[in-house]
Amino acid sequence: MTQKPPRKPKIVVSELDHERLSSLATAAQERIPEVADELLAEMDRARIVAAKQVPADVVRMGSFVTFASDNAAARRVQLVYPGEADIEQGRISILTPIGTALIGLAAGQSIAWTARDGKTHTLTVTTVEPPPQAS
Repeated sequence: MTQKPPRKPKIVVSELDHERLSSLATAAQERIPEVADELLAEMDRARIVAAKQVPADVVRMGSFVTFASDNAAARRVQLVYPGEADIEQGRISILTPIGTALIGLAAGQSIAWTARDGKTHTLTVTTVEPPPQAS
């Protein structure tokens, strides 16, 4: 008997993030189709709201996120656009499997995501700090 993948949690994305991320994913489809397709799928299922309606505990672009993963200790990262990514500084690109998994999640939510090596992992968001300009 095959096991159904767990249902994905509901996510919320601002109109601006939705527009920018949909364009970014479309532009990246040639270079990194797996991640681009996953990001487009996340944008398709997201509830889109005005920026001021995004709850403070929801991951958006620029948010600082602390999460626990089944394959590592808790980490605190900032979700950024590809040009700002710097793993040493804890800045994770939205165009990575884990970045795509994080967008739109609220504190307390979990999601299964597939790493580049094909292994599936689960992460749980523990805290979200809004982006500096959103506070």
